[in-house]
Amino acid sequence: MPELNAPLRITELFYSLQGETSRIGLPTVFIRLTGCPLRCLYCDTAYAFSGGKNTTLADILMLTAVYPTRYVTVTGGEPLAQKNCLLLLKALCDAGYKVSLETSGALDIEAVDARVMRVMDIKTPASGEVTKNRWENLAHLTPHDEIKFVLCDEADYLWACEILQQYRLTEICPVLFSPAQGALNPTQLADWILRDGLAVRFQLQLHKLLWNNEAGH
Repeated sequence: MPELNAPLRITELFYSLQGETSRIGLPTVFIRLTGCPLRCLYCDTAYAFSGGKNTTLADILMLTAVYPTRYVTVTGGEPLAQKNCLLLLKALCDAGYKVSLETSGALDIEAVDARVMRVMDIKTPASGEVTKNRWENLAHLTPHDEIKFVLCDEADYLWACEILQQYRLTEICPVLFSPAQGALNPTQLADWILRDGLAVRFQLQLHKLLWNNEAGH
């Protein structure tokens, strides 16, 4: 299979607990691809913007198979910035893994394998990248995908509530609200969600609570 020689640039590949989404807590292999066209103000993976190591698809599959789990998350950076990401996602699904993709929502998700759970960000005003939202992506989401908002302040929260209603997001797939670490008090966000009766899932990043966001966790 020629595609097994397809190159991808990888920042890291590691085994940890899923820290977010409905799969939180599940042992997962994380494949972090290098590169991202966005520069969100709260980004905690700026080390993945550049560098990395060229690795073939075959080698990635071999490295993934070392670990005792059937869950894989492809993340970044922005994974879809590398065209061979689509081949990687398909190959992982074909190998029997349950696969999730963490994407910024700024690039087209239509060609992503339908078996993949797409966890798509919607960038808020305080992220500094609100103009990069590709709203056409909403039409490609299915009920097994998830939408994520990372919120920095009350203005972000109110904006997200408007978007939630305008696009009827909870009718598309589950919606996640997260506080940006160090910017928005988690308890405050939880109180707002309860006050307004939002049908969203509040989440904290488990890996930051357990390992203080160290690389490789």
